[in-house]
Amino acid sequence: MKKETLLEIIFGTIGGLVFAIGMCMCLIPEWKLFASGVVVAILGFIILLCIIPVYRSNHPKKEHKPINFGIVFTWLIGIVGALIMGYGMSKVMVGDPTKTDLLIGIITSIVGLLICVLNYPIYSYLKSNRD
Repeated sequence: MKKETLLEIIFGTIGGLVFAIGMCMCLIPEWKLFASGVVVAILGFIILLCIIPVYRSNHPKKEHKPINFGIVFTWLIGIVGALIMGYGMSKVMVGDPTKTDLLIGIITSIVGLLICVLNYPIYSYLKSNRD
């Protein structure tokens, strides 16, 4: 393993952890650490930004290829599926859900999960029709 790759891994791990801890400090009201959480999150983000010069010095620029709209469409489907599934999960888990909330949340989560699972066959179909 190259030294630069190890640096990228170290910066990514430490920066991600510091950023996540800062976000928890901001978003968990029981901790009452919003202001210091913002500072810690910004520090984690700065550590993550330190990856950029290390990456650029080690990896040459790649030439641009034409946009593959199949991949773009697949990403959009995945994002929509994850958002729908997340909405359903939050409907089930947040607060004191009623039976109706549980039913709607479970059905919505299953629909979102199915969208995510069917994402690969949709991409394979688009790829086979493109070739």
